[in-house]
This record gives sequence, structure tokens and C-alpha cells, in this order.
Amino acid sequence: MTSYPRRAQRLSGARWLLLGLAATPAIAQDKPSTELPPVEVTAPSPIVRRAIVHARPTTRVARNTPTRNREHPPEAAPAPAAPQQGVLPIVTNQFATVTVVPNEEIRRDGGGQLGDLLFAKPGITGSTFAPGASSRPIIRGLDVNRVGIVENGTNAGGASDLGEDHFVPIDPLATNQIEVVRGPAALRYGSTSIGGVVSATNNRIPDAQPSCAPSFQSYGMPAKAPLATAETSPCVTAETRTSFSSVDRGVESGLLLDTGGGNFAFHADVYGRRTSDYYIPSYPYLFDHTRPVGSQQPNSATQSDGASIGGSYIFTGGFIGAAITQNDALYHIPGIDGTDHQTRIDAHQTKINVKGEYRPDADGIDTIRLWMGATNYRHNELGLADPTDPTTDGVRQTFTNREEEMRIETQLMPFNARFAEVTTAFGFQAGHQELTAPSPDNPGTLFNGLWDPNRNYRVAGYAFNEFKFSDHTRAQIAGRIEHVELHGSTPDFPADFLSDGTPQTSIVRNPSFTPKSGSIGLLQDLPGGMVGSITAQYVERAPKPAELFSRGAHDATATFDIGNPNLTIETAKSVEIGLRKATGPFRFEATAYYTHFDNFIYRRLTGVMCEDDFASCGTPGAELNQAVYSQRNANFRGGEFQSQLDVGPFQGGIWGIETQGDVVRATFTDGTNVPRIPPLRMGGGLFWRDDNWLMRVNLLHAFPQNNIAAIAETPTPGYNLLKAEVSYKTKLKPNAFGAHEMLVGLVGNNLLNENIRNSVSYTKDEVLLPGIGVRAFANFKF
Repeated sequence: MTSYPRRAQRLSGARWLLLGLAATPAIAQDKPSTELPPVEVTAPSPIVRRAIVHARPTTRVARNTPTRNREHPPEAAPAPAAPQQGVLPIVTNQFATVTVVPNEEIRRDGGGQLGDLLFAKPGITGSTFAPGASSRPIIRGLDVNRVGIVENGTNAGGASDLGEDHFVPIDPLATNQIEVVRGPAALRYGSTSIGGVVSATNNRIPDAQPSCAPSFQSYGMPAKAPLATAETSPCVTAETRTSFSSVDRGVESGLLLDTGGGNFAFHADVYGRRTSDYYIPSYPYLFDHTRPVGSQQPNSATQSDGASIGGSYIFTGGFIGAAITQNDALYHIPGIDGTDHQTRIDAHQTKINVKGEYRPDADGIDTIRLWMGATNYRHNELGLADPTDPTTDGVRQTFTNREEEMRIETQLMPFNARFAEVTTAFGFQAGHQELTAPSPDNPGTLFNGLWDPNRNYRVAGYAFNEFKFSDHTRAQIAGRIEHVELHGSTPDFPADFLSDGTPQTSIVRNPSFTPKSGSIGLLQDLPGGMVGSITAQYVERAPKPAELFSRGAHDATATFDIGNPNLTIETAKSVEIGLRKATGPFRFEATAYYTHFDNFIYRRLTGVMCEDDFASCGTPGAELNQAVYSQRNANFRGGEFQSQLDVGPFQGGIWGIETQGDVVRATFTDGTNVPRIPPLRMGGGLFWRDDNWLMRVNLLHAFPQNNIAAIAETPTPGYNLLKAEVSYKTKLKPNAFGAHEMLVGLVGNNLLNENIRNSVSYTKDEVLLPGIGVRAFANFKF
């Protein structure tokens, strides 16, 4: 395995320092649990999740500086409670399915990338190009340019939508909750989120003062003098997050600090992760079993570090705050080519975010919200130019992304329109992006990188109107219009994309688009605590820079990409129906959808092979598939289902059964298959839980995927993914130096040690997902 550069060795020191933080001694609470936990489930994150906060009385009361342990003022919508450990966090007050991964589930499941964490969720999988290091969420078979990723309301930045080998610069170690938002609410973030928006939230920009540990009385101890409140003296809270994994000999740890006093609140966090080449069940190469590699996936080691500091000024009626975050990653790229060339990616991102909220004491305006972000991202793709010559190690490609965005949203006070109570919210969004991708391999030519430097500008306005006809019936109408201008250049490729010896010249391209989108939805309460929904959407998407301006080798996908400056707006017309139930002993959600795409943009493989420049296209023995961005009409249809049944009491807790399933079928209008679509999956398992313990065993079966594209795609065999977990959560007796809450556990993954190949991955024929492994984790709150 290639040794890490000196920079990475410096970064790793912070990680090892963090490992001892979770070992602070604490005495477990002796008080036994005698009551079963309630099963009522409510959805978290009202601001991130809801397009509109529900109506509230117009009577205003005086507001004080908020704290996290204070009840909300009477006029505010109540904050939903966090779901019980192990209970499905089903969301019923949305017009389309919302997948919620609460904090405790993130801590139990772990994962270095959002795609790894969401891999087994109904309707969602990950790209797993480099498991644990580069895995972007794929929703209902849609990826990259049709799935948005945001952190605290602003774009995650980075370059994960520009190449499947690029990491998502949001680490679950520093994340408190993840939501996958579909339907009308996704229009808040952009029309490029037809598949949905993956929203990660944390406390890097505090919106309230932290609350210190509960009083001694809550532990059954003698009463002490009252603790000082956050309003009168500073309060400091801390949390450590640590885990160890056997399959990759991985270790990760994070420390989060929150403090505040008066009108100010502050947050800081630091985290680190390091893994070795992970273990696999057998040979990774589906079509090259002559290459023995032992029991590890070669060139799959990873390491990452990050830190953030932020603060807010909290005033009567709102807050304004900012945070600066640094993400660094150095990871290897598995696969035949990546192993031969010892390919690894050295990535850095600096991001600044601003967020604020103001509730003016006015009759017409309820809330004004602000999000701003700026990111400076750069990564070098390192490797051997000649696999037989170690002296050729160096930078093979560089990606940079400078991006700024701003979004402001105003929510009006609800008013009575006789036929319904109406709540309106409208917003404005603007952004700018500059991309470069230079390469030293073809200096002075048109093909010295994946594309020439390019930039784009976008402005948009959107509006939501929610109609509450009664306590049981609601409707929503949402719309968005935006204008996108792009500036770049592409060579003058011949019509057949075959070189005739004539040198290409660069042509400046300045396309612009004005996509328009709208949706309408109905939400109806039904007997038995069920909620039904139906949503219809019309969403237009402007082409992205990579789809317009690409003109070079793309090693991640083993393609020579050729952009199409003549692409037009892509249109998606979709209908989704759902039925959900979030309370009671039987909780479930079921969704079915159909989407028709006009001018669906995709990489069309021409059957021609290329090397690193266009003149090589058609040369015998070339290794890269020529791929031209093209448009065709396509249809996506499918559905998801998940349920949880509390069967009855057992040994002081509740045991039950859970099930899940998802399917997506995607074809072009001529009946041929859209490439790289997830397979049909079905699963289920048993669980047992009480106030402190959660035990679960679950088997997910993926059927073989034989619905493949006609060129350069192979069938994918099915697999069985068996997982088991046990975790223990408890309050701890307070002491001068210890923690007041603990969550510890063990999780076993791929316990059948199966060969698992992901049909959506470009490298699935060369890269196996990790084999059998056990992960131990410990979280302490101070």
C-alpha cells in the first residue's frame, strides 16, 4: 500500500488524541426501568423538513432569549420530540415521503459517507465507488445532478456531483440528523433535486443557548442548591463520539463542544477517522479470478479529518450566526486501474456559512430566514503515470470548485380565506460557481483535463401556499422559477465523434436557461391514525456544466466524456401516492410513484474506445469508453414500503417485527434499460427494546439485477446482507468530571460474509463491499 504523504501524517495526530476522550469514568445509573417506552413518533427538524411551518395564533407574547431546555413560547409551533430508540421515525405531515435518520441511529450505524449510512434505507442506496471514502446517495435510481446535498440549509460544496470518485464533504461523525426530503419541499433548494434532497444538520451555527446537565433530583439523589441557568452564567456541554471497526481496522473519534451565556452561543467540533484496506470475502474481480489478492480489497485505505467553529448572537425573536469549517480527506481508489496506478485523492475544503432567523413583532410577517454559504474546494488525484515506474508518482488531475450562494425566505402570518386557513412562504435564491479541472498529462492541448475553466450564475424565486381546509385536510401549491447562465468552451467535435486527423479548436459557449417548476399536493387524515397523500410535480432542470462542457478522460467512470452544448432543459412529470401511520403498535409507510422524463440527460456510450485525447478515439486496445452526453425520454416507476409491529411485552421490554422493500424500474421510451439502476430489495427482522436496551437482527435480500444497458454494463448477482446490533443507553450519576449520558453498543455487518456487489457502482465488477465485520461504539455526553 502506498505510504501517505507528509500532510496526512500531520493530520492524523489530532485523531489519536481524540480516542481517549470517551474513556472518562462515569458511574452508571442504578435506578431500574419499570415502564415501557411510548411508541408515539414525531418527526424532527421543523425548519429543515417543512416547507411551511404550520399556522399559529396571531396573539403575540414577549419573547426572551431562547435556551435549549426552555419550553417554546405559546405562539410558536411546538418542537417535535425525538423518536424513541429503535422506533421508525415516520413523518406523516408531509406531502411526500421524508426519510429521517435521527442522531442515535447515526451513532449506531456509523459510516464514513452519507451513501454508506443510507445504503439500506427503502428507496435509497449509495454509489460506493470507494466504500467508506466516496459514496454519494442515490435516490430511486437518480444520482449526481438530480440529488441535492445540503448542510444546515446550504449546498455541501465539493465535487461529488462531478465525479463518482469524489467524496461528499459532510461527515456523519459531526452530523446530528439526516433527512431525505422529496416532493414540494425539495423545490426550496433547487430544481436540480428531482430525486430529492439529502439534508444534514448539526449545531455548528447555534440557534439557542445550550442546556446543562439535568438537576440532581432527576437521578433520585438529595436536592442540591439550584444550578445556575444559561441566562445568568455560562453553560458548557460536551459530547464524545468514538468507534472501532474490525473489517478495516478502523478507528474514529469526534469531540463536540457547546457553550454560551447572555446573548451569545458558541460551538466547536473536531473529528478524525482512519482505516486500512478493508477485508473482503473473496477475490474482488468478477472477470479476472486469475489475480489473487488475498482477503483484502487492495488500495482501499482512507483517512479524514475535520474541524469547525461557530457562534451566534441570540436576541429577542431570533438569532444570527456564522461558522467556518475545514474538511480534509486522503483516500485510495480501489479497482484494477486504481490499484495498478496506486490512485488516491488528497482533498481539502474550507467552508463559511451564515444562518439567521427573525420573528418580527408584526401582523403580516411570521418569520424571516437567511442562509448564506461560500466554499473553496480543491483536490489532487495522485498516482503513477507508469505503473512500472515508482518515480512517475504525482498529480494526475486537479479539481477546484469555488462556490457562493444565498437564500432568504419570508413566511407570512396565516390568514383566513373563508374556505381555508392559508399560510404563504416565498423565497429568493442566488448562486455562483467556478470550476476547473487541469491535468498535466496533455499540456498545451484542448484535452489537458476533463473540461476548461467554466462558471455559472443562477437566481431563483419560489413560493409555497399551504391551505388548511380543516384539522384533517390540507393542500399545498408550490412553484419555482429560476434563471441559469453558463460560460465555458468545448472543442468542435465532428458529428460521428471520430477523429479524421483535423485538429479541434475551442469554441466559447454561453448557454442560458429559465426552468420553471410547480407542484400540488393533498394530505388527508384517515381513520386509525393513518394519513394519505398524493402529490403531482412538474420540474424542469437546466443542464449542469459537466453535461455541457466535458471533453476529456474521466478515470472514475472509465469513460472519455464529451459534453453536448446543445442540451435543452430536462423535464420531469411525476405523481406520488402514499399511506403512512406513525403511532400505535403498528407503524408503517408505503409509497408508489411514476416519473416521466422528457429529454432525460445521460451518458450515451458510443461503442468507441479512447485514450487520454480525442485523436486516440477508435484506436485498437484503448481502455476508455467514449461517452457522449445525450437526451432521451425515459420512465421511472417504483415504490417503497417499511413497517414495524410491536408484537407484545417480553422480559420487561417490547419485541416486534419489522419489514422493508423497494423497487425501481427505469426504461427509455423504446423499452431499453436506463443504466445502473438498483435492484429489487426485500427484508425484515426482529427487534427488542426497553428504556435502555435495543437489540435487532435484520436481513436485507437484493435480487439479481439483469435489467442492464445494452453497452458496457454487466448483470449483477444478488446478495443477502445480514446485520445485528445491540446498544445500551442510560443516564449516569453526576459527578465533578464524568458524563451524564452514555450510549454504547456493538453492530455486526455482513454477518454471512457474502460477496456484495452494488449494481449502481461503476466499479462493481472490480470492487466488493466489505465482508464480515463488527463495530463497537461509545458516545458520552458531559
